[in-house]
Amino acid sequence: MYLWGSHLDGLEDFTHEFNKSIDFDKILFEEDIIGSLAHVKMLSEVGIITENEEKIISCELQNILDEIKERKLEINLKEEDIHSFVENELTKRVGVVGKKLHTARSRNDQCALDLRLYSKKSLEKIKIKLLELIETIIDLAEKNIYTIMPGFTHMQHAQVTTFAHYILSYAQMLCRDLNRLKDTFNRLDENPLGSCALVTTSFNIDRFMTSKLLGFKKPTENSMDSVSDRDYILEILFNNSVIMTHLSRLCEELIYFSSSEYNFVKFSDKFSTGSSIMPQKKNPDMAELIRGKSGRCYGDLFTLFTILKGTPLSYNKDFQEDKEPLFDSVKTVFNSLKIMKGILDTIYINKEKMRSSAEKGFLNATDLADYLVLKGIAFREAYSVVGQIVNYSIEKNLKLEDISLKKYKEFHKIFENDLYDFINIEKSLENRNVYGGPAKDAVNIQINNLKNFINDIK
Repeated sequence: MYLWGSHLDGLEDFTHEFNKSIDFDKILFEEDIIGSLAHVKMLSEVGIITENEEKIISCELQNILDEIKERKLEINLKEEDIHSFVENELTKRVGVVGKKLHTARSRNDQCALDLRLYSKKSLEKIKIKLLELIETIIDLAEKNIYTIMPGFTHMQHAQVTTFAHYILSYAQMLCRDLNRLKDTFNRLDENPLGSCALVTTSFNIDRFMTSKLLGFKKPTENSMDSVSDRDYILEILFNNSVIMTHLSRLCEELIYFSSSEYNFVKFSDKFSTGSSIMPQKKNPDMAELIRGKSGRCYGDLFTLFTILKGTPLSYNKDFQEDKEPLFDSVKTVFNSLKIMKGILDTIYINKEKMRSSAEKGFLNATDLADYLVLKGIAFREAYSVVGQIVNYSIEKNLKLEDISLKKYKEFHKIFENDLYDFINIEKSLENRNVYGGPAKDAVNIQINNLKNFINDIK
């Protein structure tokens, strides 16, 4: 039975299939029933229905919820949507009193409510996974504070860093993701129930009561905006896209770090697959899937942008198409965060290979220039001198620390024996004891700050 069908003949079968949404909005059954429980309690409190009617409706709604959760009641996929299923099931059980549930409510504000409740719950789930991943990164960093590796710009060896400093950069990205989730949660934490179709109702309802019952900080301010607002879903889809961008970047790096050309890391067998034809292969498929699934989330975001751009106030059936991209994005991000944590929990760090790679490519060239600056040479002059030294080293196939002091003095008389200590890799890291830098003390400060952030946001 259609909730809207009193003056219409009904739909053709194929039109009903095109129109219905229960195949995907069935996952909102709990939000729909929780919203109805709050609504019917409010109706009783303000005298629109009797206390006995409220008890009958609430009791059976709770039974329906429990039975669906326990898989004793199967959702009828022939219904138009989850709202129709719940109301029709209720009426079938309690008779005409069940039809009073929809008093002072429209499917428009009902849909908006269900989506906000789902969105709040989803943000909490993603938040937990982000926190778990950050904690994994912190643990990995604490174990690798002294693990020296090359840092890159333009995918070229640039300067010396540590794996701890490197991996903590992703913790910072994820912290920004958490702050965005927090901001979005704050904006969506408003109750649209009571907005009805678009201009509220003539019944004396109490929207503040339902807001309190449902855990919202307040009711929405404008009923027309309430039933048509999907900004918070756009924000969630954007936030998820940024999270996936961060995960994709990390996966990209770990993929090429795991190649035979780098051999910096090895993926656990639990997060790898083999080749169907090459028995020697070990493929980083889980990381590649995360990298690939970022495209799904971008698509979900632009799907909703496209849906919303031409919709006039207030509610339009176009809004039925908001759910699938939201559900898909939330599921994709949640699973990707879970897999990413597993990858980092089990990854092998090849410390010796990282260290040997850091000794190549003149990563201490900037340190050599800094040495000259500390001796009183202008940086641009020091830069030029070191450039000549690097060219000489390439020609002779030498590292900077292999060049004799006599030869150094041919490039500039100010060089002394202490230069060798200054361009030492460990010394290079120690000298970068700047807030946010790779030196041990600076990394430990960053780790402590991250732990405090986690405690605060929990």
